[in-house]
Amino acid sequence: MPSTVLQARDVTFEFPQQPVFRLFSATISAGITYVLGGESCGKSTLLRLFAGDLIPQAGSIEVCGISSNDNLASYKKNVFWVDPRTNEHDQISPNNYFDIQRKAYPEFDEALLLELVEGLSLNDHISKAMYMLSAGSKRKVWLAAAFASGATVTLLDEPFAALDKASINFLLERLESISQNTNRAWVIADYEVPQNLSAVNTIDLGL
Repeated sequence: MPSTVLQARDVTFEFPQQPVFRLFSATISAGITYVLGGESCGKSTLLRLFAGDLIPQAGSIEVCGISSNDNLASYKKNVFWVDPRTNEHDQISPNNYFDIQRKAYPEFDEALLLELVEGLSLNDHISKAMYMLSAGSKRKVWLAAAFASGATVTLLDEPFAALDKASINFLLERLESISQNTNRAWVIADYEVPQNLSAVNTIDLGL
């Protein structure tokens, strides 16, 4: 059986005047876990909690036995996350962004990155400033970094949004190939699981 990689225990989190999770628990094993639910149900918030961008007001989240409450810096070294809507990296190029990830993740896979850049049709954009790229091309940069990072936990928020059909098919092939991975956990937030993606776990947050 796949090993437990991430453990959330009795997590409570709320924004001002907006409760989101109360005593939420989940066990994330190696392989792919889909976080499903409707608009504004907390999918992205849960990913941010798993990423360590948000800290539970009660309860705990651990990756490989490291708690985000107790040792956030060490926790984040095991998790890949980027908000797909961010403008934080707009002044640098994809190449510069990949350099940052190389330093952050010791298991970063250079050969895989080259395959991803080719498969996602990023070669023509690799040296441009990020602000010059379309929303879809930016997402491809985040996805290439995510797959190549080698992080123990990789978090993807609506990874197919704004992608062209060829890139969606390429991404699905990649996800299918890692669905039985026993070393890394992939947590994907979206509205539904693609029909041709097999062997996934789900967390349903409801409508």
